[in-house]
Amino acid sequence: MHGRLLQMVLASGLAVAFTGAWAQSANGIYTCIDAKGKRWTSDRYIQECTDREQKVMNPTGTVRAIVPPSLTAREREAQDQVDKKAAEEAQRRGEEKRVQRALLSRYPNKASHDVDRAKALRSLEDSAQAAQHNIAELRRQRAGLATETEFYKDPAKMPGKLRRQIEENESSVAAQQRFVANQEEEKKRVNARFDEELAQLKKLWVPASVAEAEVPKR
Repeated sequence: MHGRLLQMVLASGLAVAFTGAWAQSANGIYTCIDAKGKRWTSDRYIQECTDREQKVMNPTGTVRAIVPPSLTAREREAQDQVDKKAAEEAQRRGEEKRVQRALLSRYPNKASHDVDRAKALRSLEDSAQAAQHNIAELRRQRAGLATETEFYKDPAKMPGKLRRQIEENESSVAAQQRFVANQEEEKKRVNARFDEELAQLKKLWVPASVAEAEVPKR
């Protein structure tokens, strides 16, 4: 009888301790047994049990949560690296989805994509043709300069002005030719970019068309 009464008193005391601690903190009651076998109870994280898990109790005595042991410096560094990579990957996926949404919004179908490709290539082609026209004009001027040089059998006696005109003409032709070559390279880059976009869009158009088909018609 006395033993049962003692258990009831101890249980009542423990309940009062939990209730009192709970009244001080809405975060729950932390409890643990340290490395020496001592039981700890607190309304906050228990530093004496950082190397082992701690239970967070509700005022009713049920377990609300279990706090895992704290990490060592090396473990914390490794975990930070894992968390950093996970955050970077999440950011990359988010950016990728944003780009895909923008791409799908701009090009809802292949026809719209083809139109933009044609516009981009036409602009480059127009610039290249303008440069070719300039080259033809420069060569016509060069022919006129060549006629003037026929009067000077000795190139050393050629006037400096005529020599400069020839040099400037040749330099301009070379510059226009480089421009034409650059336009051709740019056309390749534009086609490559549109090809890459088209490959992505083909994957995006299929789910979009399926989703559209699944929408019930009224």
